[in-house]
Amino acid sequence: MTGLETDGIAMDDRKAEDIQHRRDARRGATQLLIEILDDLKNREAAHPDRKAEASLRDFIERLDERAFGLAILLFALPSSVPFVYVLPQILSVPMLALAGQMAAGRESPWLPTKLQDRRFEIDPLRAVIKRCEPFTAWFEAIARPRFPELTGRIGARVIGLLLLVPATSILIPLPGTNAVPAMGISLTSLGLIERDGALVILGLFVGFAWVALLLIFGVSAASIIKDFLLSMF
Repeated sequence: MTGLETDGIAMDDRKAEDIQHRRDARRGATQLLIEILDDLKNREAAHPDRKAEASLRDFIERLDERAFGLAILLFALPSSVPFVYVLPQILSVPMLALAGQMAAGRESPWLPTKLQDRRFEIDPLRAVIKRCEPFTAWFEAIARPRFPELTGRIGARVIGLLLLVPATSILIPLPGTNAVPAMGISLTSLGLIERDGALVILGLFVGFAWVALLLIFGVSAASIIKDFLLSMF
């Protein structure tokens, strides 16, 4: 194969990636996550004898310029399901890593090779994201570009630094420490994806307010309030 042919193939690959990213950008965040998981599942169709799996590397390679927001949303949504433990603590580790990278000013997500190559079952993750879709779809419907300074380069670094607080709360394996902070992180991620500074502020407020509640009143009081709020929906 000549050098010109190799260059031509590389250009075609980049063009295909650009077209895919433009298509992805027109989708809502949750819908995009589900479609990426469906695409990865279809790739596994050649192996019907085993459960459909994918690696984080497979997922991250599909992300566009909204990569940080989408990657954090992927980890935050499963953590926002109430009364689920262990999984949120596991997912908080890459959330902390991504938030730290945002604070450091990285332009695209990076995860250690061992973590990128870690495989996960697609169907359970898709089911959780689908369960959260009505919640995220409502906020996506009202989202619009607002307060661009908050989602710009400097603003994103500040947001990354602030996200370390609710992400650290999720890491702590105690009742009441994961669901609401993860909801706040999910809202902040949607704000980053939609370039909506108001949504970013709302998400950070939810996360910080809950952490403050835990620190002031303790886990027991926070759990009572959470159960009361959940009973209203």
